[in-house]
Amino acid sequence: MISINNISVSFGGTTLFSDVSFSINENDKIALMGKNGAGKSTLLKIIAGAGKPSTGNISAPKEAVIAYLPQHLLTQDNVSVFEETSKAFDEVYQMQAQLEELNEQLTVRTDYESDSYMELIEQVSELSERFYSLEETNYDAEVEKVLKGLGFERSDFTRQTSEFSGGWRMRIELAKILLKKPDLILLDEPTNHMDIESIQWLEDFLINSAKAVVVISHDRAFVDNITNRTIEVTMGRIYDYKATYSHYLELRKERRQHQLKAYEEQQRFIADNQEFIDRFRGTYSKTLQVQSRVKMLEKLEIIEVDEVDTSALRLKFPPAPRSGKYPVMVEELTKRYGEHTVFEKASMVIEQGEKVAFVGKNGEGKSTMIKAIMGEIDFEGSLKVGHNVKIGYFAQNQAALLDQEMTVFETIDQIAVGDVRVKIKDLLGAFMFSGEDTTKKVKVLSGGEKTRLAMIKLLLEPVNVLILDEPTNHLDMKTKDIIKDALQDFDGTLILVSHDRDFLDGLAKKVFEFGNKRVREHFEDIKGFLEYKRMDNLKDIEK
Repeated sequence: MISINNISVSFGGTTLFSDVSFSINENDKIALMGKNGAGKSTLLKIIAGAGKPSTGNISAPKEAVIAYLPQHLLTQDNVSVFEETSKAFDEVYQMQAQLEELNEQLTVRTDYESDSYMELIEQVSELSERFYSLEETNYDAEVEKVLKGLGFERSDFTRQTSEFSGGWRMRIELAKILLKKPDLILLDEPTNHMDIESIQWLEDFLINSAKAVVVISHDRAFVDNITNRTIEVTMGRIYDYKATYSHYLELRKERRQHQLKAYEEQQRFIADNQEFIDRFRGTYSKTLQVQSRVKMLEKLEIIEVDEVDTSALRLKFPPAPRSGKYPVMVEELTKRYGEHTVFEKASMVIEQGEKVAFVGKNGEGKSTMIKAIMGEIDFEGSLKVGHNVKIGYFAQNQAALLDQEMTVFETIDQIAVGDVRVKIKDLLGAFMFSGEDTTKKVKVLSGGEKTRLAMIKLLLEPVNVLILDEPTNHLDMKTKDIIKDALQDFDGTLILVSHDRDFLDGLAKKVFEFGNKRVREHFEDIKGFLEYKRMDNLKDIEK
């Protein structure tokens, strides 16, 4: 359907990738994978027509509709959510208006024999054919269905887009894309800022209603559920697998083992020939053989081995100082902002060493509860933090709290103590700060890089209660695996706010669900909770 033909991208003397070719067919659901900086977003922009390659081209049928959701976008501020979303049908509305205008002209004109009148009839005929071939759709109902699926309440429809955060504006843009029913949907990190229910709705839509999809995402469960093909961008080229992400990881491991074996054999071959050259250089009877081997080595194409996966480096939180048996006790807690009640008479007890997840739709009070635990807001009711509790807190805006004038190395060096001081470079390397990156000032780092740096700081502080509010936004899968392993080994108490099911799976043993101004306790892990929620939703549909 759409062909990517020998595209290369170079800037500032660096080649991001070269001679990349593949095709996207109808019903392909492709995960675009690769480490940060490999060129995934650049490739997506080029396919979308929002960027140009240095060489090569993209070819697509003239009538193909390609829709693109970038990571960062701008929506207008002077319209309502419903009006902005309805722009998905602008072309249809324009066609309808044009048809009405042309029909109006036909009724008032009397020059029936003229060439221009005949042209007008042809125009009306062609436009009518296009317009009436469209499925008859209740556009307002379609807009409402998609907005509600993505988590908007009916009361949000008339609110101005300027009242919403970046994450909610991204959903408005996503709603417009889904309503256009494009031939190809390109999504760059669509699940950041989405709650679990909205992600499940999006999954269902992409599996059952979308045509071709290419997605960049760090949400492994999301990627596994929706894709049937994985394209990896690495070291300037691509590898194309007809496999889900999990299966691709196994195939990639095999590929790297084969590469490593071939590389080692080639290095032995080079060493043997170099030894022969060094030994017989200047020996008259061996001159031709020496020259022949020198030329052969010059022409030899060196086998490259894909980048080493540094996730083998295990990180450990410092041992947690002993705390009381109940680090967090909440009783009959109510929080209101003016007329708006976030939650009412919420109660929870979190025991020492428990790992729990706070889940629920955005705006239902997860972050508010954490602010109450941290003593950052006032409330009605009782909240006690237990004896000898030392809290390590990762807020959603944690990256913004870093000292902007310090370098990456200085940020970690100032808090590292003991054995870890000699491993700072290894630690930074595990979070993809290597070489010159360690001397960069914090102020020049991207959002994702700042998030990673803030996470390293947290790894070095001895605490017994860890509170992480959306810690995995902007982190790639490799880094998330490193952190997840460290959290599983953490011997203190963990409170996680996250919409990343794969990250929560095997980590949170209990779930607190926030919704409808209540907090409900579920004595099961995230898988059990989700199975229960699916049943809950089905009952709602049956009612």
